Amino acid sequence: MFSGKSKTIPLLILSFFIFNLTQAQNTSGKAGEEKSLEMGIDLLKRYFQKGDVWRPNRDETGEKVRGLVHFIEKEPIDTIIVYLNETLRDTASGYVYRLPEEVPDSLEVPGYYSSQQLQSDISDLWNILETEYMQGDISVPLYLIDEIEEEAPLVPAGEGEKLFGNNIYEMPDSLQIPDVIPDSLMQSPVDFQRYLKLDSIRSRYIEQKRAEYNDSIFMAYRDSVVTEYRRERLEETFQQEKQQLIDSVRLNNYSVLRSYNEKVVEAVNDSIAMVLDDLVKYAGFIDTTRVHMTNLVGDESSILLQKDNQYFSRIWLKNEQNDSLRVLVKNLDKETVQLLIDDGVTFSRFRPRETREFDFSSLREDFSGLTGVSEKYQVLTPWRIGGDGSVGFTQTYLNNWKKGGQSALSMLLVLKGFANYSNNEGKIKWENSGEIRNGWIRPGGKEAETQKNDDKLEFTSRFGVSAFKKWYYSAEFNFETQFFNGYKYPTKDNPDPISAFMSPSKTFFKLGLDYKPNNNFSLLLSPLTAKNIFVKDTAKIDQTKFSVPAGKRGFWEPGLNADITYKKDITPDIRYETKYKMFINYQEPFGKFDINWENLMVMQLSDHINMRMMIHMIYDSDILFPYENDAGEKIGDPRPRVQLKEFFTVGFSYKINRRVTRTRRK
Repeated sequence: MFSGKSKTIPLLILSFFIFNLTQAQNTSGKAGEEKSLEMGIDLLKRYFQKGDVWRPNRDETGEKVRGLVHFIEKEPIDTIIVYLNETLRDTASGYVYRLPEEVPDSLEVPGYYSSQQLQSDISDLWNILETEYMQGDISVPLYLIDEIEEEAPLVPAGEGEKLFGNNIYEMPDSLQIPDVIPDSLMQSPVDFQRYLKLDSIRSRYIEQKRAEYNDSIFMAYRDSVVTEYRRERLEETFQQEKQQLIDSVRLNNYSVLRSYNEKVVEAVNDSIAMVLDDLVKYAGFIDTTRVHMTNLVGDESSILLQKDNQYFSRIWLKNEQNDSLRVLVKNLDKETVQLLIDDGVTFSRFRPRETREFDFSSLREDFSGLTGVSEKYQVLTPWRIGGDGSVGFTQTYLNNWKKGGQSALSMLLVLKGFANYSNNEGKIKWENSGEIRNGWIRPGGKEAETQKNDDKLEFTSRFGVSAFKKWYYSAEFNFETQFFNGYKYPTKDNPDPISAFMSPSKTFFKLGLDYKPNNNFSLLLSPLTAKNIFVKDTAKIDQTKFSVPAGKRGFWEPGLNADITYKKDITPDIRYETKYKMFINYQEPFGKFDINWENLMVMQLSDHINMRMMIHMIYDSDILFPYENDAGEKIGDPRPRVQLKEFFTVGFSYKINRRVTRTRRK
């Protein structure tokens, strides 16, 4: 009602309403009285309607105000008036509130920072930082420069002939010396000295060219290192200052809207308080209550209770001996009556008399209908949170074992968790899950080393809105990487890691339809899917093995994705789960695939001991393996292969599965 463009609007409406209401009370004109009441009721309806952005500070307050508007709906008007009079005395509580983010036309609030302004400032920030880091002076760490001579492909001394053999430089004809010198050209010592001098000049020329070549390579390599360092510093600084700018704008907007909203809420509550005060008084003025009185012999009388109007009534009081006493009953206001002994009454005697027996059991009320009282609160369980974890160990020890073998120790840790939301109508579903797997094995022997045999970190979040029948419009975010460095064992022969944390990481963003007939089956078809491969540390990890172009850290590709999830309890203690994911690249639909298939069988041996068997198969066209012969020699170009992993373990397990409950008033 009050948008903030003019804060005088509530006061004008309130003044007009109070003026009309006062005129209605002082005159007998029904038209003006009804008009004033209509304005007040419309004001209360506007701010106390259910489902509106304005909400009462207390639910009971809203019920009482709505009860006043409808006059007598759920409770007597007296109860409503008493409660509202108490709230009118409590000026600090207020009647309605509104959240700052629900302020309409926030762009018109002074001091509010729009998203267009923010994007413009971010663009200006990038331009300033790009000029500063890419064109200005910058200090490069010494260790980057010190390593240039070791990493740059320089030509060692004495090997300058390679530059002429590879046609990088061309030897002048004057310095050409044949491989075999004919005897006819070596007739005298002078000829021999001439060839020796030519050979010396030729060697100095080659060394000069080698030095020039090394200088050019050194400078080019140094420039590339400096440029890369500039780009990294630019991106790092931009991300930090961009986030600071976004956070400051978010904090500013919230502060501006909160301050503006508090002023509007205060003005609205003041208007509501003034209107309620007049309506409560008016309701008490026009409302009447008739009280019926009956004496012991059944004689009846009644009196009308009303403010500002006095009524009188008389009734004869009787006892068991039929003694009579006439009493005058007079109302003082709508809530109070006064009892007086009628004029002219005299007492001729006073003596005790025996009374008859009276059956007090006849006064007992029947409380058998209490079971029909309806529930005031409804229990809701929108969230289900749970998960399970298991850890298994395997040890083999051999000593003087004739048949041969090797001692070994292995460990596998598996942690899974989920947090799923579903509203009571089943129209909205939000499923979140995460999985951590980590396994290590240490073979026996003095030179044995601990090796990693499983490492996974995965997070999935899927949001769905009911479309039709068992289908949901769904969006899913899936992220997968690993924790620790991976090597091609033994590390003494292959010291460089082949994978690491976030190197690579695989991210999917999917939009499509999810068919979910029950909690055990799900089919997600995502014709709009973006797949991203990212390698964080390209200095240690060769990104080209994951199809990332040289000189880049990642790439993305569009495609079609299909996810199938199925769970089945074969017996109360045996559970089977399978997850099948397939991604088809739109750019090469018949040449690039990404298939991931997990099969898990869990047998619960006791409350906290289980046995797990898993078969995991992967085929990813973006992950390349070297093509080797039987002798282990690399031949041909790298190509994708089917990846297979299987494990069988028995260990300790613990499971959590609980609902998060809350209540709401019916």
